[in-house]
Amino acid sequence: MAKKNNISEHISYKEATHSKYASQFGIKNVPSEDIEKNMKLVSEELFEPLREWVKAPIKVNSFYRSEKLNTALGGSKRSSHLTGNAIDITSLGGKTNLEMFHYIKDNLDFDQLIWEFGTEPKWLHISYKSKKDNRKEVLVIKKKGIYYRYADTE
Repeated sequence: MAKKNNISEHISYKEATHSKYASQFGIKNVPSEDIEKNMKLVSEELFEPLREWVKAPIKVNSFYRSEKLNTALGGSKRSSHLTGNAIDITSLGGKTNLEMFHYIKDNLDFDQLIWEFGTEPKWLHISYKSKKDNRKEVLVIKKKGIYYRYADTE
C-alpha cells in the first residue's frame, strides 16, 4: 500500500517529480491533482506489477514533466510525461532492461512501450492511458527522433 505522499508503494512523490535539470535551473515540476491521479494509475497498472516480477528496485529516470521542463529537455509537445501517463525506467540489477522489455510486452497492458537506444535498451519508456485507450504500441528508438515499429526477430 502506498504511503502518504507516495505515488505508489515503491515510488515516492519526490522520485516521481525529481529532475536534476529542473533543480539546477529553478524549474517547478509540480503535477496537478488530475496528473497525480494519472501517475498513480501508471504506477498501479505498470510499475508495481513489473516491480513485483523483478523482485528488486527499478530506477525511475523520468516520470512527470511540467511543460517548461519538457520544453527545456527537448521533449515532444505531445509527450505522455506532461500528463503523468508515462514513466522512463532502468534496471538496477534484478532483471535486465531487455528482460523487463519482454515481460512488459508479453504480460502487461500499456499504451506505448519504447526501447530507448542500443542493442539492448539503455532504458524503457512505458505509458498507460486506460484499458480501452491503450494501443499496445511497441517501438524502438535507434537514434534521436527516429522511431521504428518493433519487430520481434525470435
